[in-house]
Amino acid sequence: MSDVKLYIMFINRIVKPQSKIQSFDPLCEVQSDKANVEITSPYDGTLLKYFVEEGQMAKVGEGLCLIQVEEDTDSAEPEVSPPKEETIAQPSITSKPHPMDPRQSAVHDPKTSKDILVTPSVRHFAKQNHIKLPEVGLGSGKNGRIEKDDILTLIKQKARESANVHDASGFTEIEVGKTRLNMWKSMVKACSPVSQVLPLLNGHIPNKYGSSSQNPSRPSSDAFSNQPTESSDSTSHYTKLTFLPFLLKTLSRAMMEWPLFRASITSWPDASYSQKPVLTVRPQADISVALSTPSGLYTPTLTGVDTMNVYDIMGRLRRLQHLGRQIPCRLGPEDMPKKGGTITVSNIGAIGKGEYASPVLVQGSGLAIVAIGRAKWADVVPEDGCGPAERRLQVGISWSADHRVVEGAELAAFVESWRGWVEHPERFIGDGI
Repeated sequence: MSDVKLYIMFINRIVKPQSKIQSFDPLCEVQSDKANVEITSPYDGTLLKYFVEEGQMAKVGEGLCLIQVEEDTDSAEPEVSPPKEETIAQPSITSKPHPMDPRQSAVHDPKTSKDILVTPSVRHFAKQNHIKLPEVGLGSGKNGRIEKDDILTLIKQKARESANVHDASGFTEIEVGKTRLNMWKSMVKACSPVSQVLPLLNGHIPNKYGSSSQNPSRPSSDAFSNQPTESSDSTSHYTKLTFLPFLLKTLSRAMMEWPLFRASITSWPDASYSQKPVLTVRPQADISVALSTPSGLYTPTLTGVDTMNVYDIMGRLRRLQHLGRQIPCRLGPEDMPKKGGTITVSNIGAIGKGEYASPVLVQGSGLAIVAIGRAKWADVVPEDGCGPAERRLQVGISWSADHRVVEGAELAAFVESWRGWVEHPERFIGDGI
């Protein structure tokens, strides 16, 4: 009805009170000075009562009837004839934290669906399909109004995302954003002349980090050796503990703080980049360990290192070494799962005096690889330069990462997080290490 005409005549009821109705069903007939018009329902539900009797005058903009929506316990608002579009301005777009940012926190949108330009029928359609209007964003209609097609598009998009989600619970798939996609393109372009020799770009960060002051009884040259003795009794299990399990445990704690380093590439783009790469973030820390055997080099995986204590890790390492020494090699699929680890550790210090290396990250070996050198005692001057030098055990580490996904700053910050756990083992109090 035109807003110029303030009153209309209520002619007759098409639907009786307490009747079930559906969206767009005719409810009643009204008459203005120009024409007779049928008023339709904007909701599915039950018509409870009319506010105007037949033959009476109804004021334009006031309610004609009361409808109870099926999924709501409260009555719907009185129907307004005609339904008017809300004129509140579209909320501004706010930035969202990256899902792999270790500093991310839950962000709640202060705006509600009531602040969005949409007709009641489209709002109800979105509610029926469990779609929150802020998820739709700016609509395709006039002045950003959300249309039914916008809701259908979002429903289809969610269906595709659900089909692509990993079967295992706790796994999260993330499509890389524009920045990392540009990183991917730049790194691929930079490596294209040697792509057959070096599939992934290796970022070497040759920094030396001090280990925790665990005060071993003697600076043994075999401090990082993982070679087990012939004895396998329980006493040997506890007396032959080396530093490597501690380093793997602390590395897993850093990985739990940095979701990026628990991720692996599960979807690769085509040449035109019409499909973005997809990273799958795992709920646990999976670490592969380089293992030299008579049959060759293997990289078995320790899954869920963050849930193990150091004795569990040492036992797993001994088991893998025992199976690897067999001829033929007895490492099975459970030791080398297809998905592998997200970080590979190469313990070069166990077989030589090398402190640094240039580890090569090969296709399918995760996002990063670290080479751990031999531990040695050194006199370390305090960082502030004041006071006498301290006798500390140090180990050199060398990193390579897939810079199509990992930024150098992210890798450096991750290594600092690892160092924090190594140098302050008191953080494990109550953690069951």
